[in-house]
Amino acid sequence: MSTKPVDTAVPAASSDGAAGSFDPAAPYRVSESVSLRPEPFGALVYDFTTRKLSFLKTPELVEVVKGLEHHPDARSAVEAAGVPASRHEAYLKALAGLLQSGTITAR
Repeated sequence: MSTKPVDTAVPAASSDGAAGSFDPAAPYRVSESVSLRPEPFGALVYDFTTRKLSFLKTPELVEVVKGLEHHPDARSAVEAAGVPASRHEAYLKALAGLLQSGTITAR
């Protein structure tokens, strides 16, 4: 089983791909095939379809990801999680990487 850490500092962003382009003004949610298990460092992410294990490396990113379904767009979820404005772009890039990997999906 492979593990792939997801980091807010150096995320994998994509402008294209199977999951589509990330748009901070669009609504997202956690993929139905993904389970998040809270951990002190953030969360373990397991995708039951791909059988890949990855990590969300900060509790704040976990809060953003879990909050996506409750907000009209990704940018609102980042703001609602209390992420400092200076870190918004890093979190949006992390969400782009999560979309590319299939952890989150458009709704």
